Amino acid sequence: MAPRRVRSVRRGRAPPVLLLLLLPPLLALLGAWPAEARGGKYSREKNEPAAEFRMEKLSQLWAKARRLQLSPVDLSELHADLKIQERDEFSWKKLKAEGLDEDGEKEAKLIRNLNVILAKYGLDGRKDARAVSGNSLSDGTEQDGLEDPRLEKLWHKAKTSGKFSREELDKLWREFQHHKEKVREYNVLLETLSRTEEIQDNAISPEDVSRVQAEVLGARHVELQDRLRGISQGFDRLRKVSHQGYGGDAEFEEPRVIDLWDLARSANFTEKELESFREELKHFEVKIEKHNHYQKQLEISHEKLKHVERFGDEEHVSRNKERYAMLEEKTKELGYKVKKHLQDLSSRVSRARHNEL
Repeated sequence: MAPRRVRSVRRGRAPPVLLLLLLPPLLALLGAWPAEARGGKYSREKNEPAAEFRMEKLSQLWAKARRLQLSPVDLSELHADLKIQERDEFSWKKLKAEGLDEDGEKEAKLIRNLNVILAKYGLDGRKDARAVSGNSLSDGTEQDGLEDPRLEKLWHKAKTSGKFSREELDKLWREFQHHKEKVREYNVLLETLSRTEEIQDNAISPEDVSRVQAEVLGARHVELQDRLRGISQGFDRLRKVSHQGYGGDAEFEEPRVIDLWDLARSANFTEKELESFREELKHFEVKIEKHNHYQKQLEISHEKLKHVERFGDEEHVSRNKERYAMLEEKTKELGYKVKKHLQDLSSRVSRARHNEL
């Protein structure tokens, strides 16, 4: 896939109304908010048990996802993503109250992140949007697809080469899926940036140019270029592994950990800091493996529950519902911890790389 070329930065200042112009598409997806949802302390919403999320727009997204009947694993992943989004939005509100987001970049980043979530789980209203694929071969790899003929060709070659065991193919498939998601995120961010620049071009005049706003847009272009470089390096790695197979000297196995380690080695870490980061990545990989285990158990429990609901007695149904609910909560909890840890590690690497520049 050849991503579109990022346009050069036009030095212009986006007025505060810019963010408001970006919000309507998101709000439209959520539908009209019922009057009672905006009601006072005696409204139905205020007197019902606590919802999954404190923010109403995220609660509505969660309800929409459940109506779409996403898979149990996809729902648990979405739940973790929305929890991270909620945490970040509350943190931003505190910063805003202290006057620490004058250029609006942190708010714009939150909107971009939400756009990525919407696209990732098929909640953006597009007919061709598809939910996130699962983590293992048992999830139906051929049906999920890789959305890129080059990836499809590499995957077919690896699958028929005889160089990979079942476990190695499972591992390689996770790498392919991870690469696909990185491309998706890049395209969503590119589209958001292009829309932002188009709105600026139409809404402001040259005398409104702000150095701060131009620097913000410039930073977003740099971020996209970094992502594009990472996508290119990731594809090179997939091509190499698909042709040669896995060697016995691999430092890590999980795609997200491999990405972080590659970035860390090119960052401005001292030898001691890099070794410390390596050890933390080992712990992070164990956490991911535990999360993957619970995801698979959740899938198995879901299939068993569907079977028991059709053919089992009330006692069996009740026991299986309890087990499924337990696994669902544990998978959500681990998913949030993994994504939070990933966010923290990514921020550390990003700061080290920027300090180097």
